[in-house]
Amino acid sequence: MTTIRTAVAALGMLALGATLSAQPLRPNALVAGAGSPAERKIALAKEKLARDPKHLQARNDWALALTQRARETSDPAFYVQADEVVTGTLAMKPDDFEAQKVRAWVLLGQHRFAEARELATTLNTRVPDDLMVYGMLTDANIELGRYDDAEKSAQWMLDLRPGNIPALTRAAYLRELFGDIEGAIELMQSAVNRMPFQENEDRAWVLTQIGHLEYVRGRYDAAEASLTNALALFPEYHYALGGLADVRTAQKRYREAAELQQRRYAVAAHPENLFELAESQARAGMKAAAATSYAAFERGARAEMLKDDNSNRELIAYYAGAGKKPAEALRVAEGEMAKRHDVYTREAYAWALFRNGRRDDAKREIAAALAVGVKHPRVLERAAVIRGDAKRAAKTAADAR
Repeated sequence: MTTIRTAVAALGMLALGATLSAQPLRPNALVAGAGSPAERKIALAKEKLARDPKHLQARNDWALALTQRARETSDPAFYVQADEVVTGTLAMKPDDFEAQKVRAWVLLGQHRFAEARELATTLNTRVPDDLMVYGMLTDANIELGRYDDAEKSAQWMLDLRPGNIPALTRAAYLRELFGDIEGAIELMQSAVNRMPFQENEDRAWVLTQIGHLEYVRGRYDAAEASLTNALALFPEYHYALGGLADVRTAQKRYREAAELQQRRYAVAAHPENLFELAESQARAGMKAAAATSYAAFERGARAEMLKDDNSNRELIAYYAGAGKKPAEALRVAEGEMAKRHDVYTREAYAWALFRNGRRDDAKREIAAALAVGVKHPRVLERAAVIRGDAKRAAKTAADAR
């Protein structure tokens, strides 16, 4: 039987057309002035509601399009708007299944993962063969570190409708976490080859993921090609700008990385992005700019640290490094570990433990993260330091200064 961990060979025959990540794409491929895919969907839903204010499906389409707009812009205010629309729909019809699905999607977008998982579980009991409910269960379980449950949900998606795009992208992310980068790329490529041409943000998102995966396995030219194509499809796409900055950092082109992070922060002004900007500025020798960015990041991150959608992993890294407050790093990390056990939260916790001199505890936690299979360069580098690789320890210490 084909499973998440063995699906790639079976999917090879399903790939359509040439590899998009290797082909130049026409800049701004949509018609000028037509708006983004989400904006067009929002406008269409509002037109239907203008004719019939009680059109429930139009309300659900509107709310779902608002969540897509949140991803396009990285503006969480769109999730708030989507939640308001869903609340109104459920006031009209409390048991509306599609509205409940959108509510679960909003919870995911707001990083309320435990609540999203609970609601999706209830919806799955109500309608056991709904594809996207399994998708939401997969997402919530991944973020909570429940990888066996996530794999089962993603497998159900593939079994219900082989080759469907939402299942392919989720299976790809799981394969990345499990350490099969080549398999993850093939799954993402299968997904982008199936996408409608007009969904330029969806396509840009998948191309960005392919670029990230190529970066993880050290193929920087391939990563740059995919990320450049993503930016051609969706100009100034914040995810792609961040991915390209990672590539420039790996190439030791630090000032270019800082410039890309500055562009990213200009379109997605969140504390976590400001932290990445500060890190890039520090590597580029822009000490005054980095100090200013770090200070602004700390203020912004602390202002949201008790919220579900926060920058706490970046705050842990800051206090464990440039911020020079390891005890505070550990306090924040312990709070995050009380809520979720995904590999990246566990890695941040391990790093905070290490910076506080608790080496045995740090080794235990980083071993648990690596046991999943993750191969992200930062995770592997920190793991090497925790395990006592002197050469990598010296490099990391230099980066933190």
